Amino acid sequence: MSQDIAHPLTPQDCLVAVMVAISASDENIRTAELVKIQSAVNNLPVFADFDIDRMQTVSQIVFDLFEQEDGLAALFGLIRESLPTRLNETAYALACDVAAADGSLAEPELRLLEEMRYELHIDRLHAAGIERGARARHMI
Repeated sequence: MSQDIAHPLTPQDCLVAVMVAISASDENIRTAELVKIQSAVNNLPVFADFDIDRMQTVSQIVFDLFEQEDGLAALFGLIRESLPTRLNETAYALACDVAAADGSLAEPELRLLEEMRYELHIDRLHAAGIERGARARHMI
């Protein structure tokens, strides 16, 4: 893993990491969440130049960090270092979409979304709009 950290994450890597992190936060990665991540990577313009082979590497970085005591702080450190501020709301929106994909939000997902709002400096009003949009897109 040290070689991964030596090479900074791309902005797209950071977006994937946020999606994987929210999916893994409740220790139960659901198929609906994986499909949502894959769909975002395959269809959103921000991922146009993304090397799909990086998904496994980025996912493993997240899993490795989650096994460490201060892994979440380390993950946010990497994201702050590599994600342009203009993509903070995009990252939060993607996290909300993945969290909502299976139709329910577990307490660990809600806590991580709250932490993401703080770490990504998402204004509460903007966050509410993003969250409402995710809820509306994933109504059953």
